[in-house]
Amino acid sequence: MRLPRLFASTARLALWYMISVAAGVSALLGSAYLFTQRAMEKQVDLVIDTEIESLREDYRSGGLKRLVSVLDQRDDDWGRLGAAYLLVDRKGTPLGGNLTTWPKAFTTSGRSLEFEITLNEQGRSVDHPVRAAVVVLDGNRLLVGTDISERRRFARRQREASFWGMGLTGAFAALTAWWFSRRMAGRVRAVTQACESIISGDMSRRLPLERSADEFDQLAATVNGMLDRIEQQTAAVRVTFDSAAHDLRAPLQRMRGRLETALLGNRAGDATDTAIHATLDDLERVQRTLATLLQIAQAEAGGGGMPPERVDLARLARELGELYAPEAQARKLALRVHGDTSASIIGHQQLLAQLLTNLLENSIKYVPANGFVELVVKNVGGRVELGITDNGPGIPELSHAAMLLPFRRLERDAAAPGSGLGLSLVAAVVRLHHGRLELHDLSPGLRVSCSFEAAGPAPAPAVT
Repeated sequence: MRLPRLFASTARLALWYMISVAAGVSALLGSAYLFTQRAMEKQVDLVIDTEIESLREDYRSGGLKRLVSVLDQRDDDWGRLGAAYLLVDRKGTPLGGNLTTWPKAFTTSGRSLEFEITLNEQGRSVDHPVRAAVVVLDGNRLLVGTDISERRRFARRQREASFWGMGLTGAFAALTAWWFSRRMAGRVRAVTQACESIISGDMSRRLPLERSADEFDQLAATVNGMLDRIEQQTAAVRVTFDSAAHDLRAPLQRMRGRLETALLGNRAGDATDTAIHATLDDLERVQRTLATLLQIAQAEAGGGGMPPERVDLARLARELGELYAPEAQARKLALRVHGDTSASIIGHQQLLAQLLTNLLENSIKYVPANGFVELVVKNVGGRVELGITDNGPGIPELSHAAMLLPFRRLERDAAAPGSGLGLSLVAAVVRLHHGRLELHDLSPGLRVSCSFEAAGPAPAPAVT
């Protein structure tokens, strides 16, 4: 898992958390604002309806004269209560009330009307919003309203408070999401780094615990228990394998020595010579297979405990190319080695040398006479690319994955000498160095590509 992608996933989770919290609080504050405004409008409309009913009673009891008299008595209600009254006849002529003219522009809000009047207060003009209702009494129109300036100011303050609440909630949610994202990414990054160390062969590494008894600690504790068990089993298998390999190596070597001695002093004839030579060939094959298995085990175990070093892969390729040039020439093959002046990686030189050896031996062994083998090592964009190309029979694309497993060989190569461990050792060494291995069928021919992360600049020599 790559860390940038991991951080992106936790950031997305935190972002969704922030959006959800901000949206929920915004919806709550917005709903509270709307419900409050609706309640205030209903309260104002109730006051206006109550006043209209009172004036209707006056009109029914005393007619138009009584209504005009009541309105004249309430002429100063605007200053005291913010109440507005105006009674006009069919022609629009004012008959009573504290408004001088019928408003020219109305805006509607439900069944009520709203308009503004301009008054001179302390030498300056001030607009006052009024919410009103209009009723018709025998052709005469009666307007009853109330000043809603205070309610407008309250609504503005409530709206500003809601916006501030939304903003502060969003900021708090963003800070919480940032903290959550950093904490989540940090814990998963620690687990990822521990897993990468374990994959690299450090079987003693364990997932970190914070003693908080949360889900991460429970998972880490379970995985650590599993790793303890795996380490015990791996150690037991490794000890058994190493002991068996070393115990077998000495008897095989003694057997080979006795056969060679017997061959030198043999006088029994050609049949015995042939049998001894065949037995020696089989012993050599067993010894090479055993040595390769030990190298694979060393690669899978993280290099056998040896610390990695700076390895110039281009120089190593040129040296091995010179070593195999006589054999290639004897088989009438054109062996070409191309490498940058320096192409260094951090790794295990012995295993990398064996990787190159296996690739060269496979190509030289399977490419027919008058063919070619080309080995190229170069720096490409912060990585070291190693590729070996030949025009031999190649490997069918469907068999590429299988050929990287131990003891896998194509049917056509069953009669040829070999154990089917060459490419599996290459794959193990590439995995140890966190590289990429690809097989390309060229029809005819095969290209094996290995890519490794390039080492940084070489440290300057110390000045004495």
